[in-house]
Amino acid sequence: MRLFFVKDFLDLVFPRNCLMCGRSLYDSEQNLCIVCKGTLPVTSYHLRPIDNDLCDKVKGLSTVGMVMAFLKFTKGGSSQKLLHQLKYRNKPQLGQELGLMYGKILNENGFSRFWDLIVPVPLHPLKQSRRGYNQSEKFGLGLSEALSVKFELSLVRGKFTETQTQKSRLERMYNVDDVFQIAPYSSITSKSILLVDDVMTTGATLSACANVLLANGAKNVDLVTIAAGG
Repeated sequence: MRLFFVKDFLDLVFPRNCLMCGRSLYDSEQNLCIVCKGTLPVTSYHLRPIDNDLCDKVKGLSTVGMVMAFLKFTKGGSSQKLLHQLKYRNKPQLGQELGLMYGKILNENGFSRFWDLIVPVPLHPLKQSRRGYNQSEKFGLGLSEALSVKFELSLVRGKFTETQTQKSRLERMYNVDDVFQIAPYSSITSKSILLVDDVMTTGATLSACANVLLANGAKNVDLVTIAAGG
């Protein structure tokens, strides 16, 4: 009885609300209510992982295999709202929940057997210190749990880069040139790797990371992001 009282008190002082619609969450709900989960713009990239518009974006930039995204990104849409919560509203647990959700879809479609390792695109230490976490890392941890695939921080970011938001495809490529390195403790040699990030626009950052992994002994690299759009 005492535990129920404490829980009711905490819910009153620190209410748990859906990060999309704002309504109160049930105990079984984490960050999103079941209604909002049902309206997410989930893509079907996992049905055509080697022949889709995301593959076209990285063509000529890197020799990766499959390219997929969980959600379709649209300005002002639910995917952008979720990314804003994840990146700027101190909601690291949201990234892990999204990873679990997409990992379940991938697992149900037989993808877990394709990878030996899940690796996130790293943030610069200064940016990660300011934010408190790497949102791509949280997404990757959720995928790792759902797929039962090992997670490793195999990449490090060597220099601070300007924001990619307003840059062209060519400018983005130059902006991430020679930015990423292999972590000294990495175990990527001869491994099939799933490289994960939060959002894919031109594919320049993911391609740069994939090229470093492949140049340092990875067997092959596939790409997955939380969202992707134009």
